[in-house]
Formats: sequence, C-alpha cells, structure tokens
Amino acid sequence: MDQGIVVKIHSNYYYVVRENQAIITVGQIECFLRGRFKKQRIQVMVGDRVRFTLTGENTGVIEEILPRESQLRRPPVANLSQVIIVFSLVNPDPNWLLFDRFLILAEQAKLEILICFNKVDLVEKEEWIAENQVDIYGKIGYKVIYCSTKKNIGIGELKNSLQGKISVFAGPSGVGKSALLNTIQPGLQLKTGELSEKIQRGKHTTRHVELIKLQSGGLVVDAPGFSHLTLENLEKEELASLFPEIDEAAYSCRYSPCFHWKENDCQVKKLVEAGTISSRRYEHYLRLLGEITEKRGGKR
Repeated sequence: MDQGIVVKIHSNYYYVVRENQAIITVGQIECFLRGRFKKQRIQVMVGDRVRFTLTGENTGVIEEILPRESQLRRPPVANLSQVIIVFSLVNPDPNWLLFDRFLILAEQAKLEILICFNKVDLVEKEEWIAENQVDIYGKIGYKVIYCSTKKNIGIGELKNSLQGKISVFAGPSGVGKSALLNTIQPGLQLKTGELSEKIQRGKHTTRHVELIKLQSGGLVVDAPGFSHLTLENLEKEELASLFPEIDEAAYSCRYSPCFHWKENDCQVKKLVEAGTISSRRYEHYLRLLGEITEKRGGKR
C-alpha cells in the first residue's frame, strides 16, 4: 500500500497526495473510503495520514487511517501543529465571546495558538487596543500579531510563524483569512469576499477545508469561517483549565473543585475584582459554564 496525507475532502471523495511530495496541487489521488470505516462511523479528516491502494492511475481506496498526533473538531482537521486564530479589528468588529470560544477549542485540542488581528490599517492601533483590552491576551501568554494585507504590516512575521508547521487559519467569515494567505504566497488566488452591509458578517468564500503547501515552508489549512461555535464534549469541570489565567489562579482557591461562581474565598473572583483577571473573560467563563451545565440538565 502507498502512504499519503488527505489534503481535501469533497462530495465523499478523499484527495490524497503521497507524503513528502513537493507540490500538492498536482498528483492528487482521488480515493473512496472502505465501507467498514463508514459502518464504524470513523471520520476521515483533512490532515489525516492514510494508507491507500491504487485502483487506477489517479484513483484509489483508503485502507487504513494512521494514528493522529492531534485533532481539531471545528474545523475538522488532524495532525495540526498550531491554530492561527484570525479576527479583524473592524469590518466586521470582533465578537469577543466567539473569539474566546475559538481559544477554548484550540486549548482543548492542546495546540499551539497564535492570534492574528487583521485590518490594522483601518484603525488607530493604540486607541483600538486600549478600547478593546486586547493586551490581556499577550499578558496571558498568547503570541499576538497585528496584520494588514493592504499595507503589508505583520505579513513577514506571520509567514515566518508558519514555517515547518501544519497550521490552520480559523476565524469568522470576512476577517481576511484568504487574503492573508494570498499575500503570504502570491499566486494562490484564493477567493476573497466582502462584508455583507445588511447583516455585518463576512460572506463565506472558502467552501471546504483544504491543505495548502507554502513555498516558504509549512502546510496551512484554509477553512470556512464560522459565526457560531458550540462547545461539544466539554465538561464543566474542564472549562476553567482552558482559561490559562483562571487555571493558574485556581490553585489558590479554597475549594476543589471550585467553579469560581458562588464559592466563598475564591481566588479567581478576588483577582477579577482587583482587575488582574479580565472581567470580560470572566463573564465569558460564567456564560459558557452556564451553557455547558444547561446542556447537561444540571445546575451550576
């Protein structure tokens, strides 16, 4: 059997290229999936390393899915090194609750996280940072890059961060993910879209998840944007550990476990009152705690 990596999935076809192939836009093997995988409800993801048997010059059947090093549920991608969470400073304005949902999903997958704030040319950067309290993410420990494709700001730093890694660009529609990739690698010609004036949301331009090989080194996944993310398969006892600043403070709480809500002598609540922990992040934590608890049919 040959061995390769799934670079695209479309209409029940799995497009595979042999590993270490220099170019993945050519030489793709169009594969079917063995019926036993469907019966066992095993999902094949972009990024999966597989073994396949050729049935023709450019067709084959996937016989085996190799063990995954990592997995992200939304977008569904396997064997990632890092997640690039892309949000625009304006046009559309950031939805901070959605932003923290993306961070939580990346933390849950135990992936390296890089935050990219795009369209920096459209605002006064320092005023915007102060107004939106975005300095909290750097203080927590996340790497943050500010970019503009129009003025070529931060593109070199972002490009260097992709080298030697398998990365996924994740974020809402309209924030400029495809435009960033087109600037990093001219010639990709990924379709970009404009913001809908009526609903102030980006229009979906990427229709499916696809793996792209960069000339500068590394592989990157271009994925559809999401306007809403649900936190599936997440227990309320796990949630606090996915907020790094809350997880660190939790060791000093009086109770174990402590949900940092009604408990007395809670160190997290003290740090929120002192301004050390962002009140916005804490409010998002409580909102998501309630959401998870409600789905489980219980009480906080």
